[in-house]
Amino acid sequence: MLPVPIRRPYEIESLPQTRMSALLSILLRLGDMVVLAAAAVLAYRLRFGSLSMPIEFERAIARGLLFTMIVLGSSSCYSGWRAKHWTRHGFRLLALWVMVFVLGVLYVALLKVPGVTSRLWWAYWCFGTVVASVALRVVCRAVNRYAVSHGHDVCRAVVVGDAAAASRVAQQLRSCGAHLVELRGWFSVMPDAREAIAGVAHLGAMDTMRAYVASNGIRQVWIAPGDASAPWLTSVLGSLEHSTADIKYVPNVCEREIFNGSVELLNELPVINLRASPLNGEARVIKGVEDRVLALLILLVVGPLMALIASGVKLSSPGPVLFKQKRHGLDGKTIEVWKFRSMRLHAESHGEVTQATREDPRVTRFGRLLRRTSLDELPQFFNVLEGTMSIVGPRPHAIEHNNYYKSVVQNYMQRHRMKPGITGWAQVNGLRGETDTLEKMSRRVDYDLYYIQNWSVLFDLRIIVMTLAKGFVGAGAY
Repeated sequence: MLPVPIRRPYEIESLPQTRMSALLSILLRLGDMVVLAAAAVLAYRLRFGSLSMPIEFERAIARGLLFTMIVLGSSSCYSGWRAKHWTRHGFRLLALWVMVFVLGVLYVALLKVPGVTSRLWWAYWCFGTVVASVALRVVCRAVNRYAVSHGHDVCRAVVVGDAAAASRVAQQLRSCGAHLVELRGWFSVMPDAREAIAGVAHLGAMDTMRAYVASNGIRQVWIAPGDASAPWLTSVLGSLEHSTADIKYVPNVCEREIFNGSVELLNELPVINLRASPLNGEARVIKGVEDRVLALLILLVVGPLMALIASGVKLSSPGPVLFKQKRHGLDGKTIEVWKFRSMRLHAESHGEVTQATREDPRVTRFGRLLRRTSLDELPQFFNVLEGTMSIVGPRPHAIEHNNYYKSVVQNYMQRHRMKPGITGWAQVNGLRGETDTLEKMSRRVDYDLYYIQNWSVLFDLRIIVMTLAKGFVGAGAY
């Protein structure tokens, strides 16, 4: 596992960023730009009594927007705005805005830019920007608290460990994340533990945790081993092998020196991510927007082709145009994936799904063409618009296959920490079609997990380009 850079306490990186808070963070980024420009226009109106602004002032605003993207965009001000103790974040925000305006003034002074030397205009602009930016965050905090308090997109968490360490984690979560995390309770590592933690329900022994996490939508598991060694850690990780919950590890005093800079901080509590994905919070919103915009554009282009394919499917053999199959989606939830039907209607034995093989007699002649060119996958762009799939991600397997492979391929179910995709990193690297050996499936899982851990918009675009170049037709497509 790659080391995680150490974080400042006020960033609260270990607390979850829900879809609501991620959207608000993106709106804050856009809002700061709007606030800066609007404050400049209002300052000019107050200083000069007019809204007709000379080009020199417009250029000063454009430079201010650029400095804002650089200074605020590279800081933590878009991750700490939800903190319970907001004073430190507020002072940091003030310092960042002052830096933006100092850069603007220095640019004008050093390059002797004419026409924008009004000190009163600069003062009005800076003051208005800071006030409006703070007000914007107050509103966002209120909206986020209201949404979470009404049960929208709440992160449910549990703690597992000894009583003292679990109590310490619970206290820190309550002190800075009570409105962000719904702490359901704690599991004791000793079967006969009877210690009580004030305000935190005892959910039972460790051996009952797996079932509870799976049935109660738990998104975070906090492991707190205490000051003694934790031989039970392997058991905890093993019990969560098929869970998509994030796992946070709170090291004991001795272990802090071992992990050194690979920890985050929750207030003053060091936390190590044993399992996490870059696709959280804002990143998940960005990928969702990316998916829907691209899917809509692609459907507008391929719409006529899809109509022709639908006619071909209908004429090739009796039966519906679309084939619908239950698959596991994000967090292992059941979704319905759509394809153009490429096989003749047939019945499978209950609980079995037979993978298509080369020269499979069930595949129609027209269906064989669709499968070789992957055109049978086109209806899945509607799945993307629906929000159950992504354009790029781990390919969804049949539920029956998941139930089999999760017990024989290590970390198999971790593929479901991300929405399934129409194409993926495994597919553009030649891992398509039938997985008739465990080695093939293991390699596919390795590629999928690499993609999940290294996701970025550029990585998605790279995979899309590779798919266009070589992904539609290949030896594994049949």
